[in-house]
Amino acid sequence: MRLGGERVLITGSTAGIGRAIALRCAAEGAAVVVTGRDEIRGEAVVAEIRGDNGTAELVLADLDGESTCEELVEQASSALGGITVLVNNAVSGTTDVSDGAVTDLSTETWDEALRVNLTAPMWCCRAAIPHMLDAGHGSIINISTRQAERAAKGFTAYIASKAGLNGLTRAIAVDYASHGIRCNTISPGYVLNDRRDADITDERRARLEGMHLTRLGVADDVAHAAVFLASTESEFITGTNLALDGGSSGARALLLG
Repeated sequence: MRLGGERVLITGSTAGIGRAIALRCAAEGAAVVVTGRDEIRGEAVVAEIRGDNGTAELVLADLDGESTCEELVEQASSALGGITVLVNNAVSGTTDVSDGAVTDLSTETWDEALRVNLTAPMWCCRAAIPHMLDAGHGSIINISTRQAERAAKGFTAYIASKAGLNGLTRAIAVDYASHGIRCNTISPGYVLNDRRDADITDERRARLEGMHLTRLGVADDVAHAAVFLASTESEFITGTNLALDGGSSGARALLLG
């Protein structure tokens, strides 16, 4: 079991990418805390893990403030007997809903994006690192986006907050490498979502596929990468931003003729 003995907290893990990471980490032997705001979906993820003889607990949380992030980490540590892996996956804003060009952007939208996408991960890291120090090792995995390095129109707050998350990753990697704590980022390309893409048109699918050299991503692609970065297989890797994007950071398929 690649994650046997690891104790993993994944934010935003009641659905989508976070759910896939929780299921995959548990399948690899980790004890997992599933967290989010939707109790019904969270309980379903926990039940699925336990149904496969895995170990999981549900801690409901809304990452809207310093105290709630700290409480989440403490509850997760209490439930698991410590934390050795933190996956910051919860997000405000996506590539599906534009938050606006800077002249159209409200301060409220800007503040929310930075709070959830950058400040909340910092709060969670700050609370979780002492538990990793106690364990003698740890891995922090921040879920970012390729848009942080290759911007699209109309996503100012989302892009800026995720670019900040990439910088936070590097800073933590430098500060805690000597303590056996690693910090890396995964930057996915377009990842299919069951609800969002249930009625995807052929035209939209073709356009999205044209952004990738291989295929569109699925949540399990991110989950497999997260397991690798959480495991000892990647203990020589820290401060890295993994472009999990079907080759689109190298070239867009449509540009290749």
